[in-house]
Amino acid sequence: MIITYDVSEKRVNKVCKKLKKYFYWSQNSVFEGEITEGKLLKCIEELKRIIDQKSDSIYVYKIKITSMLEKQTVGVEKIMEDKFI
Repeated sequence: MIITYDVSEKRVNKVCKKLKKYFYWSQNSVFEGEITEGKLLKCIEELKRIIDQKSDSIYVYKIKITSMLEKQTVGVEKIMEDKFI
């Protein structure tokens, strides 16, 4: 799963903190990791309470066949922080 977001500057920290509970922070505004469908639904509901759905965006990319995914990093692969706060 890959999640990206584009939210108002005043909500960025709250969204980032919430996503860190469920995913690994891989780059600014980008999170990735494996998650159950139930936890994903819970995460999205929690995000809906933080964002302004009229101006902010959360993008969820589901990868259904992981064997078809290949991640390539050009340059330094950033490990922003641990999954856990």
